[in-house]
Amino acid sequence: MLPMQQPLLLLVPVLLFSVIASSGPALAADEGAATYIVYLNPALKPSPYATHLNWHHAHLDSLSLDPSRHLLYSYTTAAPSAFAARLLPSHVAELRGHPAVASVHEDVLHPLHTTRSPLFLHLPPYTAPSPAQGDAGSSDVIVGVLDTGVWPESPSFGDAGMGPVPARWRGTCETNATDFPSSMCNRKLIGARGFFRGFGAGGGNGSHVNTELSSPRDHDGHGTHTASTAAGAVVADASLLGYAHGTARGMAPGARVAAYKVCWRQGCFSSDILAGMEQAIDDGVDVLSLSLGGGSYPLSRDPIAVGALAATRRGIVVACSAGNSGPSPSSLVNTAPWIITVGAGTLDRNFPAYAKLGNGETHAGMSLYSGDGLGDDRFPLVYNKGVRPGSNASKLCMAGTLDAAAVKGKVVLCDRGGNSRVEKGQVVKQAGGVGMVLANTAQSGEEIVADSHLLPAVAVGATSGEAIRTYVESDADAEVVLSFAGTAVDVQPAPVVAAFSSRGPNRQVPQLLKPDVIGPGVNILAGWTGSVGPTGLTIDERRPAFNILSGTSMSCPHISGLAAFVKAAHPEWSPSAIKSALMTTAYAVDNTGSPLLDAAAGGSANGTATPWSFGSGHVDPVKALSPGLVYDTSIDDYVAFLCTVGGASPRQVQAITGAPNATCQRKLSSPGDLNYPSFSVVFGLRKSHTTVRYHRELTNVGAAGSVYNVKVTGPPSIVVSVKPARLVFKKAGDKVRYTVTFKSTAQGGPMDAAFGWLAWSSVDGDHEVRSPISYTWGM
Repeated sequence: MLPMQQPLLLLVPVLLFSVIASSGPALAADEGAATYIVYLNPALKPSPYATHLNWHHAHLDSLSLDPSRHLLYSYTTAAPSAFAARLLPSHVAELRGHPAVASVHEDVLHPLHTTRSPLFLHLPPYTAPSPAQGDAGSSDVIVGVLDTGVWPESPSFGDAGMGPVPARWRGTCETNATDFPSSMCNRKLIGARGFFRGFGAGGGNGSHVNTELSSPRDHDGHGTHTASTAAGAVVADASLLGYAHGTARGMAPGARVAAYKVCWRQGCFSSDILAGMEQAIDDGVDVLSLSLGGGSYPLSRDPIAVGALAATRRGIVVACSAGNSGPSPSSLVNTAPWIITVGAGTLDRNFPAYAKLGNGETHAGMSLYSGDGLGDDRFPLVYNKGVRPGSNASKLCMAGTLDAAAVKGKVVLCDRGGNSRVEKGQVVKQAGGVGMVLANTAQSGEEIVADSHLLPAVAVGATSGEAIRTYVESDADAEVVLSFAGTAVDVQPAPVVAAFSSRGPNRQVPQLLKPDVIGPGVNILAGWTGSVGPTGLTIDERRPAFNILSGTSMSCPHISGLAAFVKAAHPEWSPSAIKSALMTTAYAVDNTGSPLLDAAAGGSANGTATPWSFGSGHVDPVKALSPGLVYDTSIDDYVAFLCTVGGASPRQVQAITGAPNATCQRKLSSPGDLNYPSFSVVFGLRKSHTTVRYHRELTNVGAAGSVYNVKVTGPPSIVVSVKPARLVFKKAGDKVRYTVTFKSTAQGGPMDAAFGWLAWSSVDGDHEVRSPISYTWGM
């Protein structure tokens, strides 16, 4: 989520756990101690230890540590044989020298990262199954959401018309939480758990966990928003204080929701996320949604990647947000090939507001302000009126920087950045200002994120912001009229890639193109907590049932829900087949028929987006139900990929995959040779390295007798040959391989990049299986 601020996302590396934990919290007070995740090689577990827990206890006993005080989690499902414990540096050094220890990594704290979406995505109307249908269709699909918990009273989690919970479900609701009795769950919200040992240990004494109570209840709002986006029930007359009014529903409104609280207001620890992922796997979820992520780590050190691989092995689709660090290049996270990495785009809806200046100029912007407004009256407009002359902090409207005497009764122009957008409004209001114009700087470009400010406020893009600054700095009697126009739909162009959405190229594995797809992630309406107001500020006493947020945290649950939508139609498909269907049917044009634009480039015609920002394109869920062909990737393929990318020894590969026979004897010719629905071609700088060859295999999920022809588009300086150029599938389920050779006829530099497409079109005209191609030189 963009917490009413500049791009943020719920970022965290992680793994999973077998819900075996110490009986009491680990002692964070041990001087010099910290929490570490220790990965053991399961092939080296001594036979006298009946369970992994016994083995983990033995390791702590060997360090003269009491497992009941120092062991936080014992993982088995997702990170086979790993455990999290409070350790001193001397313990870590000793463990790293043990032959059974593959690696040891310190626990890390990370910050956190709809009424229109279903229509924009052309989803069919949802009709609840009749009692005679029982659990037919999507009601059998279970979406697990790892986030800040859930607000069970939200109407998005009503279970009207839903049949019994699937018999295979092994999860539950917490029974030891005073503010979340198990009766809060129902046939829609079928599971809710909280994980806080890592966070409590990392906080010194766990006292700040008590302020939110160790329960799955969401006191932040982020988790309720993401869960209801993915699979919220149909709710009529939904809005945020009148904005975005309509019928709200999740992407898979018939699916069940299981909430795993692994993040708190102060952030999320890897060990807790790991525990939540493992519990979700053991509970029996079908889809995992993680609007979170960590830094850019090698895959063997990335707990989310390791946990997601274990989930994929169990047939669980895993979707993660790409990050909110755009438009910086190579800012992606969650780039493992078994994860659906999700970027963000806009909807065809906005919330227009206007700043009419005294010089006659009118600048269009956006706002979610819901109060009485300022009418048609003109008010003085001021800028940089600080208590400390010469300081630029007042331009940003930072706390305590505005001169109350200079801003009282006036509208204040504030630059974006430095503090949260809604906090700027609070600062202006507390200083006596009556309104605010929030101006983007060049860094934010023309992308405007709407907020439910506490005072009349209009947010404008960088171009308008510069014009308004020029006006107010040149006219001592500057004036402005602020007006608000509610909700507008059918906005063009849309979608546009969000400026904050993290970009490629993929720094960890340049031969793997990421993100995979984009989905709606700007100004998304979804369920909200009853614990805080829409701004999240402590002085905000409003308690709407829905809120509007932006971020890749919002686009991720769209894709998670759509994965559930596809899985309901094709329960036999593998996670990689579902991902392939979403990718190869995505589109790269907006609702004007033009190539997708990038908001970071101002949304102008020369700001065309590239696959480094949108991957395969914007999802088209209805087409994904019938992709024709899919790139189906096996777990063995992923293990070979891990062995190929480097950075992980066979011992570490065994530890993170739980496969004792993973000796890395099988490797790919290149990481780009993985059977993946997109291509990232890295040419060498030397002439002998101008040719790259990849292999792919397509599986027919369409009709028997299907025939496809290939078409390649791209820069003329790159010659692409595909053999065979025609694929014939005699029956459904047939697999056919092809080889594609890329040859660069011109030398490129390390900063050069080019893009193209490879598409297989069925001769009957029913299917086009498209893959983006990125080209770089010597990265």
